[in-house]
Amino acid sequence: MAKLSQDDLLAQFEEMTLIELSEFVKAFEEKFDVTAAAAVAVAAPGAPGAPAEAAEEQDEFDVILEGAGDKKIQVIKVVRELTSLGLKEAKDLVDGTPKPVLEKVAKEAAEKAAEALKGAGASVTVK
Repeated sequence: MAKLSQDDLLAQFEEMTLIELSEFVKAFEEKFDVTAAAAVAVAAPGAPGAPAEAAEEQDEFDVILEGAGDKKIQVIKVVRELTSLGLKEAKDLVDGTPKPVLEKVAKEAAEKAAEALKGAGASVTVK
């Protein structure tokens, strides 16, 4: 079997839905006995005052879709662009509001996603 380049692998992952990608990550973790969350645990320890500062200064945000509004199809399209979900998954997410569209993303990404969803006619909350 020929080795795949990093670009080839990224192209393959790009075509996967979030559910397929999640299943792949679980299988990868089991196969190689690793966890994807290990990098987060390493970054957490810090100076004694760091945990209190982290609680005050939020750096991860959730974008929650509160309602689709009148332009439901446009909102579904934007949700698909933001999440790489398939049509059915994106429609189910929009139909089941309020639901998180993006979780634990940077402030800039959350603001861009909220603006895109609002531009499509949805009501959005960033937490």
